[in-house]
Amino acid sequence: MKNTSVLITGVGGQGTLFASKVFGQLALNMGFDVKLSEVHGMAQRGGSVVTHVRFGKKIASPIIDKGGADIILSFELMEAMRWLDYLKKDGKAYVNEQKILPLPVITGAAEYPDDLKEAITAQAGSAVFVDALSLALEAGSAKSVNTVMLGVLAKSLPEIPEEEWEKAIGQVCKPAFVDMNLTAFKKGYQAV
Repeated sequence: MKNTSVLITGVGGQGTLFASKVFGQLALNMGFDVKLSEVHGMAQRGGSVVTHVRFGKKIASPIIDKGGADIILSFELMEAMRWLDYLKKDGKAYVNEQKILPLPVITGAAEYPDDLKEAITAQAGSAVFVDALSLALEAGSAKSVNTVMLGVLAKSLPEIPEEEWEKAIGQVCKPAFVDMNLTAFKKGYQAV
């Protein structure tokens, strides 16, 4: 597999860091070199969270430059747009349609943009939108949006067997939440 750069975006509480750990474990299990870099921001207050994940034969740096991401995996609509300039021209964006209103929107100081899906589609080489929140609720918890989106992404990477993703989820997840997360993963995998 060629070196691959994935930017995972979301807001605090959406499990961005969990998703990056699953990615890291997956890459290690498959014998890839992997590097991760996490930027927390105001994660505990619903602020932007982004993780750089790079894996392949030999990875020198964990940081993805602007225009260098093969994939953006976003757990929130505005966060996808915020980080879209990191996507390669022929890159792919996988985006949860969920809108989490930032404080300026909640207080009325700003408005949440209406045309984000159109703007993302116009700028990305390819964009897939999923109502991951609904699928996560079907799986048992809104907190499994991240795992639903990992399933969506996994379906687009056929060179990595589904069982390898499931194994990595089982290794990273707390035992009490493994079954729910595997259900969420399968719902995302089947949604595309």
